[in-house]
Amino acid sequence: MEERTINTCECNDIHEDIVTETKNKMPEDEMLYDLAELFKVFGDTTRIKILYALFSNEMCVCDIANLLNMTQSAISHQLRVLKQARLVKFRKEGKTVYYSLDDSHISQIFDCGLNHIQEIYKR
Repeated sequence: MEERTINTCECNDIHEDIVTETKNKMPEDEMLYDLAELFKVFGDTTRIKILYALFSNEMCVCDIANLLNMTQSAISHQLRVLKQARLVKFRKEGKTVYYSLDDSHISQIFDCGLNHIQEIYKR
């Protein structure tokens, strides 16, 4: 990736109207904190791979572990994080637990991020 220079403003004039308008549109700090926490969950490659796998099919821990060449314990740990963030849900069928995406927003967030990365690679 190419490096970019950050240009700074050389004036000290505060544009109060713009600052006030923007401040009024910003969500509450608690919501922004929760959003940052959500993005932290996306900050792990294993969790990204699990989410990507679940776009196609619901899967049990055994299948995900086999797909990613990892232990069931490692996958279970990551699924727990994803479940706490409400990104995945599960259902039981006998002794087997199947995981799937919690809702369609997850794929939209993922697709938006992936599209951004693909654009960067095209530059």
